[in-house]
Amino acid sequence: MAELARLAGITVRTLRFYRERKLIPPPRREGRIAWYDDHHLARLRTISALLERGHTLNGIAELADAFDHGRDVGDLLGLGEPTEEEPVRLTPEELAARFEGEVTPDNLAAAMDLGYLGTDGDEFVHISRSLLEVSSALVREGIPLAEVLAAGRRVRDHADALAELFADMVLRHAPEEDLHRLRPLARSVVEAELSLALDRRLRKQGQRS
Repeated sequence: MAELARLAGITVRTLRFYRERKLIPPPRREGRIAWYDDHHLARLRTISALLERGHTLNGIAELADAFDHGRDVGDLLGLGEPTEEEPVRLTPEELAARFEGEVTPDNLAAAMDLGYLGTDGDEFVHISRSLLEVSSALVREGIPLAEVLAAGRRVRDHADALAELFADMVLRHAPEEDLHRLRPLARSVVEAELSLALDRRLRKQGQRS
C-alpha cells in the first residue's frame, strides 16, 4: 500500500480514505497479502486529475460508480461487426475536459445506455469520433449534454428506420454482401435530404420572423 501511495503521489492515509469511500476497487487478496496493480494506480491518478479540475469527492465517487458499472467495450463495439466509425479512447479526465461540468453520473448512464460509451479497464471508449466531436461542439455552444443525448436517442430511432428501409430495398434486388458496398449511397441520400430539410426549416423560420 505504501508503494502504491508513493507512486500516486499521495499519503497512505489518503489512500485508505479513498478505499473507504470506494473510489478505487478493492485489491486482489492472497491470504493476508493485498495486491494492487496498474489499474489501481491509474484510478488514483485519475482521481488526482479530477480533483485538480475542481470536481468534488462526492462527484468523483458517483463517477467511479458509474464507471465501474458501465458497459464493457466488447458490448459496445460488438464482436467483429463491420463499421465505418472510428472508436475513440478517453481517460476519465480527458472526457471531463471535453464536456466541462457535464460529465455527471446521469449523463454517463444515458451515454452508456444509448451505446455511445463503454469502458475498457481505466478508459472510456466512445463508439464514434464523429459523434464525439459533434456532441462536444454542441456542448461548447451552450447546449446541455443531457439534451444532446436525448436528441441522439431520437435520431437513433429515425436512423434505425432509415437503415431498415435501405436494407430492405437492396435485399429485394441484390445479395446480402452488397449491403456493405452500397452503404455509402444510403449515407449520401440521408445527408442530402437532411441538408434540404434544414433549408426548408430555415426558410420557415425566416418567414416567421
